[in-house]
Amino acid sequence: MYSESPVIEPIQAWSSPLFVTSNPDHEFLKEDLLQYIYNYQKSQEQAVASEVAVTAKHQLFESKLCFLEADNPAIMELRRMLEELISAIATEVNHEYWPEDAEGDATIIESWFHVTQDGGYHDVHSHPNCSWCGIYYLDPGECELGSRNGVNRFYDPRVNADHYADAGSAYINQQGFWDFEPVEGQVVIFPSYLKHSALPYFGKKDRVIIAFNSIVELA
Repeated sequence: MYSESPVIEPIQAWSSPLFVTSNPDHEFLKEDLLQYIYNYQKSQEQAVASEVAVTAKHQLFESKLCFLEADNPAIMELRRMLEELISAIATEVNHEYWPEDAEGDATIIESWFHVTQDGGYHDVHSHPNCSWCGIYYLDPGECELGSRNGVNRFYDPRVNADHYADAGSAYINQQGFWDFEPVEGQVVIFPSYLKHSALPYFGKKDRVIIAFNSIVELA
């Protein structure tokens, strides 16, 4: 007599959660944010005002790392929205590891803008000293997924996941990266350990994004 088939329990280990949403107030805030950014850019004494990883950035302007701390109504509203978003995401991801009914309280500790011009890019990097990071696509210019023009590329954190490929490893996707097309008004939130880059951007319009790093405490 044959035994019954064993019960196989799937375990989803070491996944990397990313989240995508849209800023509901994008159309209301966009022009004020762009105006502030371009005025800021004109006053910069150097292209990369943060002075962080200067050689990894080409044909782009970067602010100091306190952009969302500005006393400007549009920026203050954007920061409020982003911190509420991160708080909700952190609570969703961590609720089973936190005390019952606990909620996350996110604080953006670093923030900056990028104005990327024709031929600009940002090499591979990750963001230390924070738990969750994000990119808000204020004006993606002429970014396009099909040609990989100006897309953000996220890299598989499993260093040797693709060291061997056969039919049994097809689920890994055999590429080691995931490309995200910048769409106006969208926000992508991701864990800080994920290495990512902005692939070369070509276009007459500027590619304008706001990026941020956050920490989370229990409310």
